[in-house]
Amino acid sequence: MSASAPAATADVPEMPAPRVREFTAHSIGGGLALLLGLIGLGASIALFAASGGVASEGAEGGLIAAGVGILVASLIAMRGLNTVAPGEARVVQLFGRYRGTIRQDGLRWVNPFTSRTRISTRVRNHETAVLKVNDAYGNPIELAAVVVWKVKDTAQATFEVDDFAEFVATQTETAVRHIAIEYPYDAHEEDGLSLRGNAEEITEKLAVELQVRVEAAGVQIVESRFTHLAYAPEIASAMLQRQQAGAVVAARRQIVDGAVGMVEAALARIAEADMVELDEERKAAMVSNLMVVLCGDRAPQPVLNAGTLYQ
Repeated sequence: MSASAPAATADVPEMPAPRVREFTAHSIGGGLALLLGLIGLGASIALFAASGGVASEGAEGGLIAAGVGILVASLIAMRGLNTVAPGEARVVQLFGRYRGTIRQDGLRWVNPFTSRTRISTRVRNHETAVLKVNDAYGNPIELAAVVVWKVKDTAQATFEVDDFAEFVATQTETAVRHIAIEYPYDAHEEDGLSLRGNAEEITEKLAVELQVRVEAAGVQIVESRFTHLAYAPEIASAMLQRQQAGAVVAARRQIVDGAVGMVEAALARIAEADMVELDEERKAAMVSNLMVVLCGDRAPQPVLNAGTLYQ
């Protein structure tokens, strides 16, 4: 794939270098934090209950203040708890600054004053609508593609583009249109690349170009395939006739090649067996008759010669 990358990405615009890269956020297991938070809540409730049985107003106020302080601290601490499911990540920000990404699944605890954005790292599919474009020969064709992708860098996906899913969809359609106008539906030359005849090579080039386009969004292209490829309805019948004519010509060429081989073998066998001596005129007549018999569309109607070979 790397060898064909320059050819496939020659017209791809150069994307800006990412300003931020993903790194692991500092987090700890959330079980201990949850336990301490629950203990703090229980202690604050106990202090509130104890304040009602104290005769001194100063002691009562102190217990209430202590209970309020512990309650607020427990709630703030428990706000740092996060549940991370498999196939998900949390992008952590502190006052607008990126502080890392949590990829480890389970219950995790981070700085409670940070904000955490959920982002999916699962493999996704995107299928384009049926696009109508002109191929390299100017013929209108219809094609659609499906792209399998996933988020590789959560920081780039969050901060480098507005909506990474919409970005992938737009760039996929752009790449499909660009590939379609670079190659013909059917190549006129035998060694030329075509959308129909070289699907593997073309989809590989599509994947390379698409990867370059979405690299800025931290997205990895897993696979891309064409799901629909056909001539536009207005020229489909004419192109079908052209394909049928090409098939007929190819079949005729193969029939003629086989007939020539059979005639050569027949003349060689006759000469080898010394069955009859034929002059050049009679050889030409024999070759003509055999070619008519072998290449004709219908069964021949032979005329029997009851005389000699020369009458």
